[in-house]
Amino acid sequence: MYFCVMEKITSLQNPRIKSLLALIEKVRERRKNGLFVVEGAREIGMAIRGGYTLQSLFVCREIWNNRNSLPDTVQRFEVSTAVFEKLAYRVGSDGLLAVAVQKDLRPDSLRLPPNPVILVLEGVEKPGNLGAILRTADAAGVSAVITCDPQCDVFNPNAVRASVGCLFTVQVACCSSDEALSFLRRQGIMVLATALRSAAWYHEADMRKPCAIVMGAEAGGLTDFWLRAADAWIKIPMHGAIDSLNVSVAAAVITFEAMRQRGFRDSSLQQ
Repeated sequence: MYFCVMEKITSLQNPRIKSLLALIEKVRERRKNGLFVVEGAREIGMAIRGGYTLQSLFVCREIWNNRNSLPDTVQRFEVSTAVFEKLAYRVGSDGLLAVAVQKDLRPDSLRLPPNPVILVLEGVEKPGNLGAILRTADAAGVSAVITCDPQCDVFNPNAVRASVGCLFTVQVACCSSDEALSFLRRQGIMVLATALRSAAWYHEADMRKPCAIVMGAEAGGLTDFWLRAADAWIKIPMHGAIDSLNVSVAAAVITFEAMRQRGFRDSSLQQ
C-alpha cells in the first residue's frame, strides 16, 4: 500500500514529539506507558515478525524512500528532517521510527524446549553490553535470556540498537534473582555461576543437559545469592594482566562452548 500520513510534524514542541523523546530518554516513561521506541526499517520488521504490536510510525520523507513497506494498520506521522534528527539515536538512520508495545517479560511467559540453555544476567545494566549479549544469544540459538536487576531495561533504545533487532528474536524475561532461581528450580535446570574463585574451567562443565549460565557485571561479578545457589562455579582461563573479560565477550565464549558440546544444535528448538 502506498505511504500516507495523518499529519506532518515540524516542531519539536509538538506534544507527540515530546512524548516520543520522553520514551527515548527516560526508563520511567517506558515503564509507565508500557511502550518503547524502535528505529530502522529492519528492526521494525523484526519486531513485527517477533509478535510485537506497533502503536505508531514516524517517518522523514527526505531520508526514507521505500514507501511501500509500511504496515497499513498503524497510525503514521511525517516529521521534518530537523525533528527526525532530534529523535534519531543512531548514525546513518534510514528515516523510520516506531513506537511499540512492550511484551510480558515474566519468566512464566517463557516457552522452553526440553533441553534449554539459558543466559541469566545479574547486574548487567549497560545497554551496549545487554544488546551485544542478545545478539550472541540469537546467533547461538540460546533458549532464553533472563535479566535480574530492577535497573536493567531491555527496551532502552541503545540496547535495542546494540542487539541489531535480536531483542525480537530471543525470548527475554526480567525479574528478581529470587524469581529467576525459583523458575529455574521448577524447570529442573542446572545453574552454572561464573566466578573468578572457581577451580573449574568453563569447558569442563557438562552443558549438554538443561542449564543456565549466570553472568554478573564486570565490576563486581555475581553476588553471593547466585554463588550460593549455583550447582557449580566455572571460569574462563585468563593469561594476561587483567582477570576478566567484558561480560558480553565472556557470555559469547561460554555460550558457544555450550553449543559446541551440543554439536552446535539450536537449543531454542531442541527436542
